[in-house]
Amino acid sequence: MTDQNPAPALDKTFDPAPIEAKWYSHWEDNGLFRPERPDAQPFTIVNPPPNVTGSLHIGHALDNTLQDIVIRYERLRGKDALWVVGTDHAGIATQMVVERQMEAKQDKRTNYSREAFVDKVWEWKHESGGTITRQLRRLGCSMDWSREQFTMDPHFTRAVVKVFVDLYNQGLIYRDKRLVNWDPKLKTAISDLEVETRELQGGFWHFKYPLADGVTLANGQDYIEVATTRPETMLADMAVAVHPEDERYKAVIGKEILQPITGRRFKVVGDEHADPQLGSGAVKITPGHDFNDFEVGKRAGIKPVDMLNMFDAEANVVQTADGLIPEKYLGMERFAARDAVVAEMKELGFLIPHVTRDKEGNEVLHDAEPRTIQTPFGDRGGVVIEPWLTDQWYVDAETLAQPPLEAVRSGKIEIVPKTWEKTFFNWMENIQPWCVSRQLWWGHRIPAWYAEDGEVYVAETEEEAQALAGNKKLTRDEDVLDTWFSSALWPFATLGWPDEDAPLLKKHYPNDLLVSGFDILFFWDARMAMQGIHFMKEVPWKRLYLHGLVRAADGQKMSKSKGNVVDPLGLIDKYGADALRFFMSAMESQGRDVKMDEKRVEGYRNFATKLWNAARFCQSNGIGASTSVEAPAATTAVNKWIIGEVVETLAELDKAMAELRFDAAANTIYHFVWDQFCDWYIELVKGNFDAETKAVAGWVLDQILVMLHPFMPFVTEELWSKMGERGNYPLITAKWPAPNAAVDGAAKAEVEWLIALIGNLRGAKAELGIAPGARLTAYLADPSEATRAIVGRNGAAIDRLARLDAIHFEAAPAGALLQVGAGDAMLAIPLEGVIDIAAEKARLEKALAASQKEAKSLEGRLSNPKFVEKAKPEAVEKARGDHAHHTAEAERLAAALARLG
Repeated sequence: MTDQNPAPALDKTFDPAPIEAKWYSHWEDNGLFRPERPDAQPFTIVNPPPNVTGSLHIGHALDNTLQDIVIRYERLRGKDALWVVGTDHAGIATQMVVERQMEAKQDKRTNYSREAFVDKVWEWKHESGGTITRQLRRLGCSMDWSREQFTMDPHFTRAVVKVFVDLYNQGLIYRDKRLVNWDPKLKTAISDLEVETRELQGGFWHFKYPLADGVTLANGQDYIEVATTRPETMLADMAVAVHPEDERYKAVIGKEILQPITGRRFKVVGDEHADPQLGSGAVKITPGHDFNDFEVGKRAGIKPVDMLNMFDAEANVVQTADGLIPEKYLGMERFAARDAVVAEMKELGFLIPHVTRDKEGNEVLHDAEPRTIQTPFGDRGGVVIEPWLTDQWYVDAETLAQPPLEAVRSGKIEIVPKTWEKTFFNWMENIQPWCVSRQLWWGHRIPAWYAEDGEVYVAETEEEAQALAGNKKLTRDEDVLDTWFSSALWPFATLGWPDEDAPLLKKHYPNDLLVSGFDILFFWDARMAMQGIHFMKEVPWKRLYLHGLVRAADGQKMSKSKGNVVDPLGLIDKYGADALRFFMSAMESQGRDVKMDEKRVEGYRNFATKLWNAARFCQSNGIGASTSVEAPAATTAVNKWIIGEVVETLAELDKAMAELRFDAAANTIYHFVWDQFCDWYIELVKGNFDAETKAVAGWVLDQILVMLHPFMPFVTEELWSKMGERGNYPLITAKWPAPNAAVDGAAKAEVEWLIALIGNLRGAKAELGIAPGARLTAYLADPSEATRAIVGRNGAAIDRLARLDAIHFEAAPAGALLQVGAGDAMLAIPLEGVIDIAAEKARLEKALAASQKEAKSLEGRLSNPKFVEKAKPEAVEKARGDHAHHTAEAERLAAALARLG
């Protein structure tokens, strides 16, 4: 049946912009992103909370599109689908934004009290912090905005404080003096994961470190040669390390060095960190300013509290605890100090020059050997990171990592694709203590108070801390927590924890799925697993899907400096959100990087237009909304066939979604809509819109709109509303297809026979230069009974679409023939009088020779290792593409020649 009250006619042209604006506000205003389904099976995902400072980039577009596809799919399947949404307070990033704004007004943070500055940040958040959430709406993200979260909301802060206090009381958070990655610009510690390594051109300086008290090496040398890329750190040296089995130095282990500039005496220590094969085999040790040296120092018996520090928070030289740095260095910037140290060591005769030879063979002396140095930079501050010895708060990550490791091993957490498991295990099995304190004002302030006697009191409130301390005067810790500490609680704190009776928490924890970029596997995913299992005694999510990066068309990583960044909002303006979303899903292949291709985005906008035009065609022929979830009754082969195609498409789509194969899911529905429905079904039923066909066509179009909705929500919702009066039944909460039908094998074979005949004949005409509308006659000797019956039942379609006047069941007359296959039949079509056969053969042979020649040439170039290794990647890629094209063209032309006999 068709709908008796059709909705207004569709516009002639498909224009995404007004459709997207209309439907998103309708969905959100009517609470359709989380309809009331108290008794339904829950399905829960949480979004990786973007920084409140952020704006939508192409990575967000991929990440959130995949999540929206899943949540819309599960909502259509009748689940109580909850997509938790919110933003992260982004400690460093947000403080930087506000401080930059202040600098523009000749103002600065230190002009204010901590409380007044934090008030300014909140003010900024209320005025400017919603950019990315508005942009997520433009993408079509069906998040539960009614429960939007922020990691600094009062309920969330309560959860963060409780976690810190509980972990402290359990001995899993502690304060320690260790080296951290210190950002001298931001003046805070940062995580290893927030350090990016860049290659810089630097130097490798060699120095003489004199042995004290007249001690010499076995060869009579009164010094040990050391080399360093950071000469300035010698102002805080505390040892020289040699390998304990190195015969050159065995005798002087335990003897002392007299450092030339500071006059500091320190020992030669035996440690396997020193590699006898590298340089001189001796290494200067500055435990307060190098991560490897820190470990060597501890093994040598130097306590962290006694390790010397020579820098302040801005990486300027300060006096060490022993007071031995000469005054002229104090206050000097670290790289200026480097130059000054090298100059003084050279002046004192302790610099060993690097020797090269000029063209004439003469020796040329240099202060340093040139080196390319892997140098750590802060990803936000943008300056060289300084290893710095400070007191910080640490989480015992090694202990917390054990349950997540077991959860992945046992299958309680499934990582998709599975190839990421090895990376996960490697990192978690070698995890270091997690430094969670940051020297900022914006963030969750650490709930620790200090007494004047040095005792620390950790509690959820100042009153509780004071009760623990008695009458002691307390001072609050100035630091805040690492942003990732709070976002690690996202899967359960957003649901009402620590109120363990919170209804949402009971129903929606654990979450079903987390979709995440692989680049935050350790920043966020692993930490959620640690905190979730520890506090909830259950995994935070059952599956973790890790997707790749979106790269530029040439495969390069996108960056502002390269000028190859793509703005997703610009693509939405140009092609519509549906087209961008479909591109993202079709290209997402289980964690592989996605190459940006605007032409394909345009192609998917054309796909939406194709569907729009098909719906207009149906509407103009009296086809409207279906009144049935089940498939209508069908008697004709073409109607039985299309119902079967829906059944098969639905099964493939459900399988792909179960396996999180977004590309397979997108391509399945794409080919059904474009090929089976638009190109074939509509063509086959044209001119025969009886009641059965109208009912079937209307039902199939409805199933298309439902199946396509997770990928292209806007155009499908618009078409759903315009194909008939639905009452209060929008597509976003419609029922997932349940055809209650089976594939009819005979009908499928019949229609596929027709499609093969029509398609092959059209292709053959094109190859031979025969006009598409030219009418021909076919001959088929000894047809099978099935073929005879198909031809008998489909004469009108064969006449109209294949442009065949007749198919004679007899041998073809003598002469040149065109051979066209369909099912088990090979039809022969006489060509006498249709084309100049000799001329066509000559044309095809010439074109074939040209394509074969070009393919052979390209094959020779590609088989040359020099070309593949030295040519630009894009040139190699083009050559491969051209080779594939000419090879395929040669095969096509050879087939065309074969058809001519």
